[in-house]
Amino acid sequence: MDSILSGKDIREMILKGKLVREYIDLDMQLTPNGFDLSLREVHAFKGRGYVDFSNKKRRVSETEPLEFEDELELDPGAYKIIYNEIVDLPKDILAIGKTRSTLLRCGVSVVSAVFDAGYVGRCESLLIVSNPHGFTVEKNARVLQLIFLKLSSASEGYSGIYKGENL
Repeated sequence: MDSILSGKDIREMILKGKLVREYIDLDMQLTPNGFDLSLREVHAFKGRGYVDFSNKKRRVSETEPLEFEDELELDPGAYKIIYNEIVDLPKDILAIGKTRSTLLRCGVSVVSAVFDAGYVGRCESLLIVSNPHGFTVEKNARVLQLIFLKLSSASEGYSGIYKGENL
């Protein structure tokens, strides 16, 4: 990898329509070396998933959206979340998501896969409430910080089944 993008570089690219679209407030979500994704939906898991080596038998767990207007009280456990923003990566930039430190201090973590170069979509992650007392989250709360890494050369770009998800 060539370099990690600075907040200045990220702002310039976003204003040109790259990296992230449909954000709420660029100044609030931009960090010195990343960008905060915000919460759109929370889903409860309703079924078992399955994964194999070739993905021929892959079965993604069924979920059910949890309805909420302003805030949602979550019991300890695992939840699927969907973000407001659309991530739109060029073929020479990938992103890695890390839980915002405030959530960690509350006993909550957000787990995400690598955002491959060329990925476009309103992505999903796993929110885990480890705090035995639960956690309350507001709609549009900033929960995951993306850092962007420039590749030494452009890749073929992501072409998997999740490209274009939730659009």
